[in-house]
Amino acid sequence: YYTGVPAATDELRAHLLEQLPEFMVPQVFVHLDAFPLSPNGKLDRKALPAPDMAALRSREYEAPQGDTEIALARLWAELLNVERVGRHDNFFELGGHSLLAVSLIGRLRQDGIDANVKALFEQPTLWEYAEITERMEMVL
Repeated sequence: YYTGVPAATDELRAHLLEQLPEFMVPQVFVHLDAFPLSPNGKLDRKALPAPDMAALRSREYEAPQGDTEIALARLWAELLNVERVGRHDNFFELGGHSLLAVSLIGRLRQDGIDANVKALFEQPTLWEYAEITERMEMVL
């Protein structure tokens, strides 16, 4: 949520990416003329409008390739409660956050895959994370 001059979402996102790591940049932006306030002058969170999920950044769908991408896509879809995950989808843009990232790592380790959360934050797209996960497995 932001107020002030309406900005193009891509411009706002680009500006924030100059200041913040990608995983900290909001996936949906909602412009408000003013923040709703409670009678005591604090932000009234309950009065904020729900974000339009159609505003989520979307990419052309490309099916996962290879066993690792397919397995990760299935797990991401389950954890993030989305219908499908393409190879260029970003874990955090699909609704992932740090707690889900930790859950993902735990599930991967249960399946015998040595994964770490730092790699997910650095390589958040499915194909990138699959690639780094495969490389970590080769080192072992």
